[in-house]
Amino acid sequence: MNDSHQEDEMLAIAKGANMALMFLLELGVLASTGYWGFTVSSNWAIKVLAGLGVPALFIAAWALFGAAGGENATFPAIGAARVVLEIVWFGGGALALYAAGAVTPAAVFAALFILNAVLRIIWKQA
Repeated sequence: MNDSHQEDEMLAIAKGANMALMFLLELGVLASTGYWGFTVSSNWAIKVLAGLGVPALFIAAWALFGAAGGENATFPAIGAARVVLEIVWFGGGALALYAAGAVTPAAVFAALFILNAVLRIIWKQA
């Protein structure tokens, strides 16, 4: 194998890992918002409503505007609207962790999103 072929393979692996990271971050948003919901109150009814309802709202927003980079979305967000959607979506996950008192996980989550977004821009990924 020549060096160019190996570099192409390594880049393909890195790009695949970055898209896998985005998927894990998407799941992380749901887990984060659910976690926040279950910590928001001592009342069990509010915990259940917030813990299940907030992630459901995030799922609905993603399905409507962001699914599969907009390809499977009902109303695809593209361009600047996509940027805003991702900042609100992933920022919401980080903010939920922060609001639940998980400051370090919130910072790590935000940093991973920024890294993922920058790499997707550089590599022209969805």
